[in-house]
Amino acid sequence: MGDEKAEKEQKRRAEARRQTKGSKKVKVEGVGMRGGQRVAVVEGTDIKPEFKKLIEEVESASAEASADKGSKKVKKQKKTRVRSKRYIEAASLVDKTKTYPLADAVSLVKKTSLTKFDGSVELHINLNPAALGDSPRGEAGKKDMRGSVSLPHGTGKQVRVVIADDAVIADIAAGKINFDILVAHPREMPKLAKVARILGPKGLMPNPKTGTVTEDTAKRAKELSTGKVNFKTEPDQPLIHLLVGKVSFEDKKLEDNVNAILDAVGRGKIAKATLASTMGPGVKISLS
Repeated sequence: MGDEKAEKEQKRRAEARRQTKGSKKVKVEGVGMRGGQRVAVVEGTDIKPEFKKLIEEVESASAEASADKGSKKVKKQKKTRVRSKRYIEAASLVDKTKTYPLADAVSLVKKTSLTKFDGSVELHINLNPAALGDSPRGEAGKKDMRGSVSLPHGTGKQVRVVIADDAVIADIAAGKINFDILVAHPREMPKLAKVARILGPKGLMPNPKTGTVTEDTAKRAKELSTGKVNFKTEPDQPLIHLLVGKVSFEDKKLEDNVNAILDAVGRGKIAKATLASTMGPGVKISLS
């Protein structure tokens, strides 16, 4: 008896769905008498009285299901990032409202390093927007800032520098890029134009502004491989990010590298400077 009852209920619901579809067919006929209004004519049979209540129940259930699905999507978007217990403990050692003398900041950054490997130490600089000027380009007043600085103790990262020649260009064309920085003589630039589409997106195309196009390629390659780094602001943002060393560096070496960068950028142009290790909390440093 139970199976027969369930089968009848399914047939009744199927008939209700057919009634609904039939009642909702709409056809647009011609143009009405007033201002180009269109006249909509509803086709299909009237819904039988015994199906009206069932149709209302089905449509109501569908609307509730759609509403629940929408609310779940909103909740997913509001998911907040959960920090690890180790990070929270490390961050609790840093007073976010305070700027630390450089020696104290370096010591704190090393203390709050979370990685098991020898993490990097980075300097993040926020420039005063007024220091960049208003014109889009030009040395007198530009929206971006570029420069280079020799770090007294290097970055701790091995930098592979090569000088462009026919063999190197052939390797690039074949998809072999075994370098971090490419230095080129001005006469090699027309040849490098052939592989600009490969080098450009990777940020490896030699450029006079970064000092990688020069007459004395051997000297420049040596400088870049022994600690000379280029810096520039983010696109349309007064921000500079630079690697200054490793957590394993002696405190004094990190301090020397940071001071060299601050002097090269210009302390008076800096609004805020923050030091941080890989995955560690930031520590604001005093600029005086």
